Amino acid sequence: MAIRTQFQSSNDIGVFTRLTNAYCLVGIGGSENFYSTFESELSEQIPVIHTSIGDCRVIGRLTVGNRHGLLVPSSTTDKELQHIRNSLPDNVRIKRCEERLSALGNVIACNDYVALIHPDLDKETEQILTDTLNVECFRQTIADRVLVGSYSIFSNQGGLVHPKTSIQEQEELSSLLQVPLVAGTINRGSDVVAAGLLVNDWMGFCGLDTTAHEISVIESVFKLGQQHGTKNKTTTNDKTIKDSLVDALV
Repeated sequence: MAIRTQFQSSNDIGVFTRLTNAYCLVGIGGSENFYSTFESELSEQIPVIHTSIGDCRVIGRLTVGNRHGLLVPSSTTDKELQHIRNSLPDNVRIKRCEERLSALGNVIACNDYVALIHPDLDKETEQILTDTLNVECFRQTIADRVLVGSYSIFSNQGGLVHPKTSIQEQEELSSLLQVPLVAGTINRGSDVVAAGLLVNDWMGFCGLDTTAHEISVIESVFKLGQQHGTKNKTTTNDKTIKDSLVDALV
C-alpha cells in the first residue's frame, strides 16, 4: 500500500526522508501529521528517527542506506552522528564519507544487494559503499542522466525509473538489479521519482499530488500490500477505486 503525505507544503517527501527495511530517517521541522504518518505505519517494525544532517533537514538527498548500513556526508556533525548511531538497530553500520558529490542521495540509488552510482563518484566512496552497505556497485546513468539517485528508486521487490528510460535500458538495468522495473512518474507527472516517493519491501509513501494511476503503478511494481490479508487488499482496492473517481472529477 502507498500512502499520500506531505512535508509542510512540499510533495517531495523523498527529499526530507530516508526509508529502508531496517530504519526510517525523517528530517526535523515537519508537521506532527507528517511524523505520525510514518510512525503509525512503521514504528512497530522499524525505528523512525528524527534528525538533521549538517543542520539541514533534506536528509533524503544527503544520505544513502539500506538494511546493512547508512552513509552520511562529511558535513554531518558529531552530535548528529552519535544521535543516529544510538537510534539505529545494533546490526546497522553508519559511516561518514568524504565525497565531493556530497548529496549522496542524488548520486547513489540502492537496495539491500545492488547500488547504481554516479559515473564520477570517487573510487574511495565506492569502496566505502561496498563495505558499509554490503552492495555490488555499478556506474550507471538513467535516461542519460547522471543523478541516478534522483531519477530511480528501487527496493528488493521492484523499481521505478525516469519516464524517458528506453525499454532496452530498462531491461539492462533490470538485469543488473535482478528486480522488475517500470518507467513512470510521481506527483502528477514529475520525473524526479525518488524525490516524491519512498519505498521499502512492504510499505510506500508518496507526495500528496500523486494520482491514483501513478499509485497503482507503484503498488504493482513494488508488490506493495501483497503480503497482507484479503481484507486489506479489499480495502486498498476500494480506496484506489475511490481515488480514481476523485482524480477523474478533478
